[in-house]
Amino acid sequence: MSTPRRSRRSRAGGARSADQSVPGGQGPSAAPHRSAEAAGASRDGASAYATGYHDPVLVRETVELLVTDPAGVYVDGTLGGGGHTAALLDAAPGVTVVGIDRDPEALATARARLADAEAEGRFIPVHATFAEVGAALAAEGIAAGTVAGVLLDLGVSSRQLDAGARGFAYAQDGPLDMRMNPEAGESAAELIARLDAAELADVIYAFGEERRSRPLARAIKNAERMETTADLADAIRQSTPDRDELKTLARVFQALRIAVNDEMRQIEEALPAALRVLAPGGRLAVIAYHSLEDRRAKRFLRHGTFERDPRKDDFGRVLSPLRAVTRKPVIATDEEIAANPRARSARLRVAEKTEE
Repeated sequence: MSTPRRSRRSRAGGARSADQSVPGGQGPSAAPHRSAEAAGASRDGASAYATGYHDPVLVRETVELLVTDPAGVYVDGTLGGGGHTAALLDAAPGVTVVGIDRDPEALATARARLADAEAEGRFIPVHATFAEVGAALAAEGIAAGTVAGVLLDLGVSSRQLDAGARGFAYAQDGPLDMRMNPEAGESAAELIARLDAAELADVIYAFGEERRSRPLARAIKNAERMETTADLADAIRQSTPDRDELKTLARVFQALRIAVNDEMRQIEEALPAALRVLAPGGRLAVIAYHSLEDRRAKRFLRHGTFERDPRKDDFGRVLSPLRAVTRKPVIATDEEIAANPRARSARLRVAEKTEE
């Protein structure tokens, strides 16, 4: 007989301290993270939870650093194909995971994969953005300040990149869409049509960190047709030296994807929201894939704020509501990168909430 959801949630009234952690429980870690133990675990870690939909990264490391309460409620704010959620559920039989995703296809895929856990009340799928974590939990009867851990795996899923119809990748021809939720918001083609060349250049520079943003924006705006990923890629190639082609394509596509999905604002709203839902001793884990994401994650996990002048005590020490669990970012092992090259750029940072 399955346990009612409400009773399971009531057990999540706090996260255990570091010395009670299950299974990891280590304090702040500054040691090299491509350890022999992690390397040996990579084959039965990430690959064990990979599917045709998505290959999750740093699975073993994430679970070891995030799960401190074997009966706690955890939030996977970027559910995707459900790989990290499945690993969290496997960590302990009393764990409950709320899986949030704005992509209806991802949500349906994860629900099919985790149907047994959902029937038992251990997996709770929610269609929302990760910035809406507070409201999503409240709607499920989970109070702020009671969650044992939150995971945010930023970026794009393998499925989104590989499906040409989603329009995320320059290597896959399809409609120039790029929306993580194809049912809401404007597509990349609509964004390009709405912006003038100067505004488009600002987007490419800010979110792609591309120095040649102005000539690229002019080439894109001057293109006769801008309806597919091939149209965009052709416009970029025509104004880019051959030696820089692949990097430039990646940067421009990244910039437009970030703009279409409002990703930086989502991150800046999601991290404070995640902090609010955590119990004292609860942990926040963020996996970032490029410098724009990682800089924001690093700053927030260090100071508990995005403000340039964080609160300090009388001795000039920053008064942060978070304590670092990882002093340096955790990176994928060579074995994991060989199996999943997209793991190469992943950076995992974890911090623990220290105050009410």
